[in-house]
Amino acid sequence: MADGLEAKKPKIGSSRFSDVEQAPPVAVFALTAAYKADTSPLRVNLGVGAYRTEEGKPWVLPVVREVESQLAADHSLDHEYLPIQGLPEFTTAATRLVLGDDSAAMLENRAMGFQTLSGTGALRLAAEFLKRKTNHSVVYLPDPTWANHNGIFSMLDFDIRKYRYWKPETRGLDFEGMIEDLKNAPANAVVVLHACAHNPTGVDPTREQWKAIAEVIKAGNLFPFFDSAYIGFASGDVERDRWAVKYFVDQGFEVFAAQSFSKNFGLYNERVGNLAVVTHDPQVIGKIKSQMEKLARALWSNPPSHGARIVAAVLNNPTLSAQWREHIKTMADRITQMRELLYQKLKLQGTPGTWTHIVDQIGMFSYTGLSPKQVDFLKEKYHLYAMKSGRFNMCGITPSNVDHIAKGIHEAVTTIPPDQ
Repeated sequence: MADGLEAKKPKIGSSRFSDVEQAPPVAVFALTAAYKADTSPLRVNLGVGAYRTEEGKPWVLPVVREVESQLAADHSLDHEYLPIQGLPEFTTAATRLVLGDDSAAMLENRAMGFQTLSGTGALRLAAEFLKRKTNHSVVYLPDPTWANHNGIFSMLDFDIRKYRYWKPETRGLDFEGMIEDLKNAPANAVVVLHACAHNPTGVDPTREQWKAIAEVIKAGNLFPFFDSAYIGFASGDVERDRWAVKYFVDQGFEVFAAQSFSKNFGLYNERVGNLAVVTHDPQVIGKIKSQMEKLARALWSNPPSHGARIVAAVLNNPTLSAQWREHIKTMADRITQMRELLYQKLKLQGTPGTWTHIVDQIGMFSYTGLSPKQVDFLKEKYHLYAMKSGRFNMCGITPSNVDHIAKGIHEAVTTIPPDQ
C-alpha cells in the first residue's frame, strides 16, 4: 500500500459490538414466524393484529383501491418532501375524525393535528414532547396494556406506574380498582387511556364509567392521553368509537390523542398516523407545533405521503367517506359475528366456565382468560397460535375453522387447570 501499511484481515469473532446482549424477540412477530413455519393445514394465526376476511386473507378496502387508482393517474403529484407537520388536508381531517365535526376546539382553533408514523409515532412524539418540553415524568398505563406503551415510555425514562384495568374474576373491567389507583396518582401525571377497543382485553368502560373517570382525572389535575387506534373499526360506528375523546374535550380538558389508520383503513404498512392536540388557548398551538417540528425533525424528519393522501381523499369527500363507513362496518360486523359464533360453539359443547365475555368485549381482540400453559397446549396440539396472555385476534376465526378452535379450547380447559 502507498502509505507502507499492510491491510490486515479482521480477526473472526472480534468486534466492538461483541458485548451487545441478544434481545428477546418481539413476541407477536415471533409468534407469526412460528405460525408461518408450521406446515399443518389446521394452523390458525390468532396473534397478529390485522384484519382478515372469512377466507383468512388480508383485505384491501375497495375505497382505498379506488383512491390509489386516482392517485396513480394524477400526474400533478410529485415526490417532494411534505412539511414536517405533514399533509395539511390529512392532519385536519384526521383531527376532525377523532374530535367530531362540531368540536368547539376545532372551531375555536384550539386543536391541531401532527402527522406521524402511525399510532406508534404519535405516541413517541407526544411522549418526547411531554418529557422534554413540559416536564411530565410520571405516566399511568392500564394493567394490562399494549406492550409497546411500556417500551415507548421506558425509552424516555418515564416513571411508569400501572392502574388496575382487567379483573380476572369477572373477565371484565376492574372499575373500582382503576378509580382507586387514579385517585392516588400525583398531580400532573399522564394517564394513557384506550379510546375504544382496549388492547389487549377488548373491555371498554361504559359511558357512565367514562364520566366518572373524567371526574377523577379533573380532580387530580392529571393529563389524559388517548390511544385511538380503532376509531370506526371497533364498532363500525365512528361516533360511538370516538365518544370518550369527544366527551373529555367537551368537558374542557386539554388532551392528546394518538391516532392510527392501520386498522380502520387497512393501511398497515403505510404507517399513517396523527397526533391530535387540544388546548385551552389557541395562542399556544403555534408554540407546540414549533417544538414538535424540532422533535420530529430528529426522529423521522418528514412523514410519508402516500397513505396520508389516501386517508385525506376519503375523509374529505362525502361520497368516498360514506363508502369507507360501509367498509368499517363490514369489518366490525364480521368480528362481532365471529365472537357470537365462537361463544355458541363453546356453549353447545358444554365447555366449562363462563364465556359471555367473548361477546361482551369489543374490537379485534378478546382476552379469553386462557392461561399460558393452555395457550401452549393449543399451539402444540391444535396448531392455534395466540399470545401467552390468552389474547385472541378474533379476525383469525372463520366459519371454516371455528369448530376446530372451539374443540381446542374445550380440551385445553378440561385437561389443564387454569392456574397453570
